[in-house]
Amino acid sequence: METEAEDFVVENEIFSKIRRADQFQIDLLVIAIPSIMIIIAEMSFFTGMTKFTLWTHLVLLITLTFSTMIFNDKNKQHILSAFILLSLLRIVNLSMPVFFEMTLHSYILIYAPLAIPIYIFVKNQNLGISDLGITRNIKYYDLPLVLIASVVIAAGEFLIIKPSYLIPDLSLLNLFKLSIIMIFFVGLIEELIFRSILQTKLEEMIGRYQGLILATILFAVMHSGYSTPYEIAFAGFAGFILGTIYLIRRNLLLVTMTQGLVNILLFGVLPHIVIPKLNTSGLAMENTKLIVGFIFLIISIVAIGFIELRKKK
Repeated sequence: METEAEDFVVENEIFSKIRRADQFQIDLLVIAIPSIMIIIAEMSFFTGMTKFTLWTHLVLLITLTFSTMIFNDKNKQHILSAFILLSLLRIVNLSMPVFFEMTLHSYILIYAPLAIPIYIFVKNQNLGISDLGITRNIKYYDLPLVLIASVVIAAGEFLIIKPSYLIPDLSLLNLFKLSIIMIFFVGLIEELIFRSILQTKLEEMIGRYQGLILATILFAVMHSGYSTPYEIAFAGFAGFILGTIYLIRRNLLLVTMTQGLVNILLFGVLPHIVIPKLNTSGLAMENTKLIVGFIFLIISIVAIGFIELRKKK
C-alpha cells in the first residue's frame, strides 16, 4: 500500500510539472505572438509602409480584444491588454487629424484618449496605486539621477534626430505649457503603459531581466517613426535606462519625470539654443538664464516636496 501511495504521489508530481510546463509555454506564446506582430508592424512603419502598419495594428487590436474574452487567467488578460494599449497608441497616433497649427497641442489629443482604456484596464485588473508604482518613496539621490539621465538621453537623441522646436520661444509660459504636456500627458501615459503595466507583468511571467529586455525592445521599435536605425537603437538605450530605474525603484513618478524632462529638453530647449547657432552673446545669455532658472525651478519644487514627505514620515 505504501508503494502504491508513493507511486501515486510521484505520478501527481509528474503531471503537475507537465501542466506547469505547458502553462509556461502558453504564456510564452501569449507574449511572443503579439510582440512579434508589433515589431513587424513597426518595422513596416520604419520602411514607410504606413497603411500596412495601421492595418496590422488594427487586426492585432481586434484579435487581442477577443483573446481577452477567451482566457480567464488574469495574467494573460493583463499582458494581452498591455499589448492592446501599445496598438492603440500607434493607431491613435497615425489616425489623429491635425487641428492645431502647433504640433505641441496634438500630443494632448493623442495621449489624453488613452487615459480611458488605461483606467478601464486598471479597474478590471483591480490594480491599486502601489501596483502602478505610484508611491511617495523618493530618496534624496533620486533627483540628481533623474536630471543626469534626462540630460544624457536628450543630448543623445538630439544629435540623432535633430528635431525642430515645439514652442516658438523659451518664454516661461511656453516652457510651462511644454512641461505640462510632456510630463502629464506624454510621459505619464507612456510610462504607465510601458513600465507600470507592460514591464511589470512581463517580469512576473518570464523573469525580471527578460521582462526588462522585452519591454525595452518594444519601447525601441515604437520609435520607428523617425525612420533612422540610430534612433531606434538609442530609444532602446533610453528605454533600458527608464526600465532599470523602474526595476530598481518601482516608482512611476521618477520615470515619468525623467521622460518628461527628456522631451522638454529635446523638443523645447535644445532646438532653440543649438540649431540656430546664435551669434549674439546677449541673446545666448538670456536663453541660458531661462534654462538655468527653469532647471532650478524644477529642482526647488521637487526638493520642497521631498522635504515635506520627510516631515510627514
